[in-house]
Amino acid sequence: MTEREFEKMVKEHRSTIYTVCYMFSQDRDEVADLFQEILINLWKGSGTFRGESGLGTWIWKVSLNTCISHDRSQRRRPRTEPLSLDINLFEDTDEGSRQAELLRGRISRLGPFDRAIVLLWLENLSYEEIGQIVGISTKNVSVRLVRIKEQLKKMQ
Repeated sequence: MTEREFEKMVKEHRSTIYTVCYMFSQDRDEVADLFQEILINLWKGSGTFRGESGLGTWIWKVSLNTCISHDRSQRRRPRTEPLSLDINLFEDTDEGSRQAELLRGRISRLGPFDRAIVLLWLENLSYEEIGQIVGISTKNVSVRLVRIKEQLKKMQ
């Protein structure tokens, strides 16, 4: 893949990549770091993309795997307290934004694998596509989503 082709691919799929980063991040800096890490992984892996699945499916897979790996590595690190800047970069005042943030907060409490499944479902991917991306059967996607939805309803 040439640089120009890579740039075109990133432009076409940047909202997908950003969405994955947002769902696995706590702040804008982490979103930016994950976005960059995903781009590096996409560039490194572009030579091995065999076209067995669609390009979008491959981008979802690389993005989710990068974020899940990052999430796991963060859990092994000692907990630190961020500096307080007296501003909330993720804060929005309209009701829709508050609802979206509430949902994001609940989803962020799920395990990384379940978070990935919900994110793909929220992006209106078919159960078959979700299964291909995360490596489980279509039936298993259906069962897991029912369980995840129940889990989210029980969260306060």
